Amino acid sequence: MKAYRVSGIAPFGSMRQKFSLEFAAENKEDAEHQAYSVIGSRHKAKRRSIKIDSVEEIDPRTSLEPRIQHHFREHIEAAGGRIAPEAEEE
Repeated sequence: MKAYRVSGIAPFGSMRQKFSLEFAAENKEDAEHQAYSVIGSRHKAKRRSIKIDSVEEIDPRTSLEPRIQHHFREHIEAAGGRIAPEAEEE
């Protein structure tokens, strides 16, 4: 499994907005399928109305997504921890 970031444009309500989602997947096609599935189920958008601009493999240590951190927790610990900056609370 690898970590992927899927970016694109989809209809959210009455307007189209950019999105960026991160997934743990076997390959780019699987990550793309997961993006279609998540956006379709959450926002009732059809696959043909979702435009995916890029699917890129990312380092799991840079992800802030809890699902990615959990899935790759052993890999992150073995590599010395996260390299993404912590978000400060106000």
